[in-house]
Amino acid sequence: MEKLIRNTRVLVTGGAGFIGSNLVEALLQQDNEVVCLDNFSTGKRKNVEPFLQNNKFTLVEGDIRNLTDCNKAVEGVGVVLHQAALGSVPRSVKDPVTTNSVNIDGFLNMLVASRDAGVGRFVYASSSSVYGDHPGLPKVEKETGNLLSPYAVTKKVNELYAGVFAGLYGMETIGLRYFNVFGKRQDPDGQYAAVIPRFIRSLIRHSRPEIYGDGLQSRDFTYIDNVVHANQAAALAPSASVNTVYNIAFSERITLNELFGMLRDNLACFDSEIAGIEPKYVSERPGDIRHSLASIDKATELIGYQPQFPVREGLKKAISWYWENLK
Repeated sequence: MEKLIRNTRVLVTGGAGFIGSNLVEALLQQDNEVVCLDNFSTGKRKNVEPFLQNNKFTLVEGDIRNLTDCNKAVEGVGVVLHQAALGSVPRSVKDPVTTNSVNIDGFLNMLVASRDAGVGRFVYASSSSVYGDHPGLPKVEKETGNLLSPYAVTKKVNELYAGVFAGLYGMETIGLRYFNVFGKRQDPDGQYAAVIPRFIRSLIRHSRPEIYGDGLQSRDFTYIDNVVHANQAAALAPSASVNTVYNIAFSERITLNELFGMLRDNLACFDSEIAGIEPKYVSERPGDIRHSLASIDKATELIGYQPQFPVREGLKKAISWYWENLK
């Protein structure tokens, strides 16, 4: 049976973002009190507007780099789902200072605020980027390589800080190493947009999506509903399963060329002209990992993570949403 958080006051940091807003939506549907902390630097107000009339939803407009904002947001909270961060490897390569400030200073503030407020469980977003250049597939939690980007460094430091706070202060923390999450509300605009919404936007506009490199690099794409399930499973996992990290993925490897073909075929059902569009290949990006595939055995065994949505099914759901919201 799927584990669901109910009748709990939950803080979702970055709750106006892609992953955060999906978490907020699910938690409100399950009769929880939900606090959203967001500074709207990358999150969108439109993502939380549907929740503002719900008396169980509280919006705290603030910055995780401000400890006072963090302290305000955690008041009376039983569970923290920490999603707030500056994502994107390329963004971190261009501006490592801001990425470090948000992802490390902000993370430490949230740990301190949660510790001081006596939060019962602190679940946070880590990343598959921490595997760096380790060549092994599938990726298993105990084997990592040299980090390839400032973003990856920040996520690894998050894991180290969480472990230290668990040891020093008795906090219960769980890190979730997300693998290429996609789904509704993922922003298709801007130079740091993720590959799936970026491809979808281009195809809907009848322009040729850019593929960095030869398109043979592979990813373990993970539909958003699997991630929502994983956060709740982590929040409710037994204490014997805490203070560690888990891969969150579907455990299926797909190349960017294959991904492009699936997106084009699905969108062609809405617009036949899309069927003739070909991608444009450009230079590889620095800091990108070549191949990514997760072992989810640890998460399945210890927190009961059982992803329900494979890539092809998730893509159909995502494309339907984007078609209604982008055309």
